[in-house]
Amino acid sequence: MNTDFLVIGAGVAGLRAATELAEAGNVLVVAKESLQESSSEYAQGGIAVALSDDDEVSLHEQDTIYAGDGLCNRAAVRALVEEGPGAIQQLIEWGAAFDRDEGGLSFAREAAHSRSRVLHAQGDSTGREIARTLRRTAASLPNVTFRSYAATIDLLMEDGVTGAMLYDAAARSTVTVTARAVLLATGGLGRVYSNTTNPDVATGDGVAMAWRAGAELSDLEFVQFHPTALHLDAAPRFLLSEALRGEGGVLRNRAGERFMKRYHTLADLAPRDVVARAIVTEMKRTGSPDVLLDLTRLDGAFLRERFPRIFETCLSYGVDIGREPVPVRPAAHYAMGGVRTDLHGRSSVARLFAAGEAACTGVHGANRLASNSLLEGVVFGARAGRAMRESVSAPLSLRGRAEPFAPPASQPAGIRQLVWEQCGIVRCGDGLRDAVQHFEEDSGPIAEFTPQRAEVRNLLQVALLIARCALAREESRGAHFRTDFPARRAVFERHSVIGRNAGIRFE
Repeated sequence: MNTDFLVIGAGVAGLRAATELAEAGNVLVVAKESLQESSSEYAQGGIAVALSDDDEVSLHEQDTIYAGDGLCNRAAVRALVEEGPGAIQQLIEWGAAFDRDEGGLSFAREAAHSRSRVLHAQGDSTGREIARTLRRTAASLPNVTFRSYAATIDLLMEDGVTGAMLYDAAARSTVTVTARAVLLATGGLGRVYSNTTNPDVATGDGVAMAWRAGAELSDLEFVQFHPTALHLDAAPRFLLSEALRGEGGVLRNRAGERFMKRYHTLADLAPRDVVARAIVTEMKRTGSPDVLLDLTRLDGAFLRERFPRIFETCLSYGVDIGREPVPVRPAAHYAMGGVRTDLHGRSSVARLFAAGEAACTGVHGANRLASNSLLEGVVFGARAGRAMRESVSAPLSLRGRAEPFAPPASQPAGIRQLVWEQCGIVRCGDGLRDAVQHFEEDSGPIAEFTPQRAEVRNLLQVALLIARCALAREESRGAHFRTDFPARRAVFERHSVIGRNAGIRFE
């Protein structure tokens, strides 16, 4: 197959890029599973933007930088917050139905925001609504084609990226796609952890493929753990949006005590990394497997209307959030790091671009501000699409090679559990060294290809990269906390950069 532009991933970033690319040539958007299965679809809380009467772009910028704990790329932050209002207005013009009240758009407040600036749709289905809007818009463009159940196995290389090798589930065979430029919009890597809010498809494929292609990666040690994931034996780690606390929900330990004031002046609305560590500390102090998110002082009818998806999901597992506290504990949620790019999605490898959670512009620093992820996907997806249009003058290569396939010996469950234990919310040097050694020694003979084995290979490579970067950062900052280096250190107020043919450096 030949196309001008190959977009790998059908979440918000990939779809937004596709709309920019359509006027410049043929665009193929591929998804590992259905077009609806992406992290964007599960984004509940909303999308942050300075559009309300009492808000300013400069305040959104300040809040983002504060949450990033000294590592935000200020130019990236400025691009995000300045282009955000226009990006939202365009989504509305394309049909995005954000929730409204008598005064117009309805804005909610979330942790570490100084203003109520978070737009939401259908209460707690914001990502789904934005993805629906972008998917419908892209599908209306004649040059855009979609292909679902087409897992990308590897990038094709010949003096840069020339396309990718896919596995077509329906045909049960591999397919080679050549393209003038490739965008990695593959989403997150949360499935490398045993406890995560991410969907099954979030196995870090884009990061692993980019690393094998020789692209530089950055800030992989910074993985955000959402403080409040549902903790019931029969339930998945379903995310309970931060907006629940923004509306007045509070955290209590199993003794019924509110504890967050002991850990931060903002209490229940402290930054995510602070709340996640506080919960872990409280669980350890009390010997409990979880804490409680108490929403009972809020009106049940309001909760059902404001958070219909959360309300019904909890009810399906026997918890009425309007009448009883919900057991919660942290889970891996979002990767601040990824494929290192400039502010236009360009990676260090020719014709390879990245956007959304798979990319790292440095916009989130060491800890992402709540509800900035969807905005990042929209703003930087559009920027990447525009930059890719400039690459159409490059000749289309019909050549390319993929790396020989060599799967690891480990099983996914073992990888995920070790990453959770040694590269999780609280880390230490000894545990990180053990993880690095284990993952480096994990190898197996070349075996018959299957998509599942390819996915495990990606999981293992991402796990090793996280462990190596976390071991190299000898300090605690944002979402990265080490018991052997519990303080911030000025020498590490830089971004980690790792490449396949070079060690880790900080710059």
